[in-house]
Amino acid sequence: MRLQDAIRFRILELAKERKWSVNKLAERSGIAPSSLKRTVKPYATIKNTSTETIQKLCYGLDIPFREFWNSELFDNLDYEDEE
Repeated sequence: MRLQDAIRFRILELAKERKWSVNKLAERSGIAPSSLKRTVKPYATIKNTSTETIQKLCYGLDIPFREFWNSELFDNLDYEDEE
C-alpha cells in the first residue's frame, strides 16, 4: 500500500469510529470540507497530505499526533520512488 492510501484510509477509519461524516471531521478540524474530500475520496486529487493537515485532523479528533500513525495500515508500506 502507498503511504497516501494508508493516510486516506486512516482518516476515514478515525471518522467512522466516531460516526462522523467527512464534512463534520473537516469542520471540527478547521479544514475546508472540499480539501478533505480531495484527500479521502476515491477520486482523491491530493497526492501528498501535509503533516500540518494531519495535525489539524488530530486536533479535530482530539487525539495526539502520534496516535494517528498508530495503525497497521502503516506497516509494510510500498516504497514510492520519486519521479
